[in-house]
This record gives sequence, C-alpha cells and structure tokens, in this order.
Amino acid sequence: MSPLVRPTAGPLAATVLDLPAGSPGGSVELFLDLYTGSDPLIPARAFMLAPAGPRPRIPAGLDLLTVPGKCLEGAAFSRYVATLRRALITAIDPAQIGVLHLQHLTFGATPALIRALPTHPRIALVHGTDLIFAEAHRDQLQVLRETARAADAIVVPTGAMADHLQKLAPQANRRKIVHIPWGIPDHLLTNPPPRPARTPSSHLRLLYAGRLTAEKGAEHLITSLAPVPGIELSIAAPRAQFHALAPILQRAGVHAQYLGWLRRPQLWKAFAEHDLLVIPSTTLEAMGLVALEAQACGLPVLYQPVPGLNEVLAASGVATDFTHSAALARDLDRLRTARGLLPALRQAGYANATRFPLSATAQALSELGRQLT
Repeated sequence: MSPLVRPTAGPLAATVLDLPAGSPGGSVELFLDLYTGSDPLIPARAFMLAPAGPRPRIPAGLDLLTVPGKCLEGAAFSRYVATLRRALITAIDPAQIGVLHLQHLTFGATPALIRALPTHPRIALVHGTDLIFAEAHRDQLQVLRETARAADAIVVPTGAMADHLQKLAPQANRRKIVHIPWGIPDHLLTNPPPRPARTPSSHLRLLYAGRLTAEKGAEHLITSLAPVPGIELSIAAPRAQFHALAPILQRAGVHAQYLGWLRRPQLWKAFAEHDLLVIPSTTLEAMGLVALEAQACGLPVLYQPVPGLNEVLAASGVATDFTHSAALARDLDRLRTARGLLPALRQAGYANATRFPLSATAQALSELGRQLT
C-alpha cells in the first residue's frame, strides 16, 4: 500500500450524536474515529449525551450533554429537541464554527443543531438507522424530509442509501447528494493483528459481531445454522441483547460462545482467531464497516446480499441466503472443503478493505466543508 496521507483540516465543525456515550454501533465508532482524539481527523466541537449511569471513559475532544427525555414521537419529542437546542446554544460559540455536520437526517440532534446555529452551512450524513426509523415513525419521516430540504449537502456512503433516501424523500434535490464512502482506521490497514497459525480442523469458526436488533438477522442465522454440522459460533454483542437471544439459541439447540461486547482492539484480535464473519442482515446496511474491518484483519465475510453490503463487498466476500438453511449449509460446506478458497477470500477481502481508508473519508468531508464555507 502507498503511504496514507493526513487529511488537510477543513473548517471547525459542530456535530452531535444524540446517543449516550458508550452506546454500541458502527455509527458511533465512525463518529468517534472522525471527530475525537488528541489530533482528530476532522477538527470539531463534538457532543454525545451523558449516560444515566456511571460516566464512561470518553476520548479527548468529546463533550457530553446532560439532556434527558430522548424519544421519537409526539409532544415529548418536540420538548426534547427544544431542550437539546438550549444545551447546544450554551455550549457552542457560533463564531468558532465553520460548518455543521448533521450526523443523521433523523432523531433529535439534527433539528436541535440546525436551530441552535441557524446560519451555518450544513452537511448531513445519512446512516442506515435514519432510513429504518423514518419508515417506522411518522415524526421521524417528517424530520428526515425537513433535514433533506435544509441541508446544503447530503452525504451517502453507498448508492443504495441514495436510492432509498429518494424513495422516502422524493422531493429531495438529488444534486445535493454526495457519495463519500465511510472508512476504517488507516492503522488497521497498515498494521493488522497477526493471524495465529491454526491446526487443521473440520470445523469452521464463525463469528457474529454487532448489535442483535431485529434488522441484523441473528434469529435467521441461528435457525438456519441449527441443522448444519461442523461449525462453531461465537457472538460479540451487547450483553443485554445476547441474553435476550438466549431462548432462541436454546430452542434451536445451537451453542454459541459469548465473547462479550468487545472494544475495537479486542474485536480485531477476535477477527484473527476465526474463519468467517457472518452478516445475516435482513435490510439495507449503510456501509457494513464491521465487514471491512474484518477483511482488513484477514477474516473472510459471509453475508446476506442486502443493499449497501452487496455494493461494498461484492465478490470480495461470499453472498448466501441466511433464511434458507440448505443454501447456507451448501455454502458453508464449500468454504470448509474447497482447497484454497478461504486463503483466496482473505486476500480479496484485504484488497477490498484497502479501498476504504478513514483518511479518505475525512479528506472528502473536509473538502466538502471548505466548498460550502
């Protein structure tokens, strides 16, 4: 790989993710990767919500807002947005800010930040949860459409996200939509964890890593794996979500090793200790960052070819149907028995991951900010 270039700093951004610090998810990791740390890729005043429990360890450059009442609909949502707006007005000096980075088209932080700093240029970043929640909640659909109108630029990581956004907000100006893929940390590409030597085995070690919400498809995975021989399943997920999944595992007769909710370096080490990452998502994925991080660590990906994932992974992974046990068993057997297939997928996956360095994401967002200011 060629040396990765440090992005040129753009205008100071104001950005808010109205999730409690410590929340799981790819959107949270991307937010922290871009805007926080002692030398952030994008200089910013970055905010998340203070959690109700003990204060977690937070990175440099992240401020917490004590704003209760987060919700999605009705009068309570309006009150929450108003409270968040007042907190942002208190916390931010408008004269220091060059551009707003709206982390979602939906949820409370986006309208609150627009109303707190109404005259600044606005870049909206679209995530998969935006579209899922806009489809399920009328008030969130209204926020999405208002944000699409108010934004000066709307950043999508994949073409599938742009297409889905247009279905939900057909009046959105397509000329505002900019394709900037999300990225994974550059140092993971240049210095991935070593893969320990493995003694030959007839079993495939499968890893599921991520949240266990309905759209992630874990129930389909478990049901379809139940009759499949020769596999070992590990799950890295939030503890409460894994406990909620336990009855489904028990009914299916599937044993899964629970790894905990791993911090990134621990997860990368776990990637190096498995044979396949399984992604059984049932609906669109914005980008599938966990898949790219796995590929950077030499872990091949077996995935449901939903919009977004099929665009980012294509032939660098193996597409299957997690809702059809016979198809899944056939693909797993091929991966277990075909000589040279897993090494070839490791090589193809790493080559694919190198197309998405986080520095390129930051550079493109910074350049877009300079164009708007």
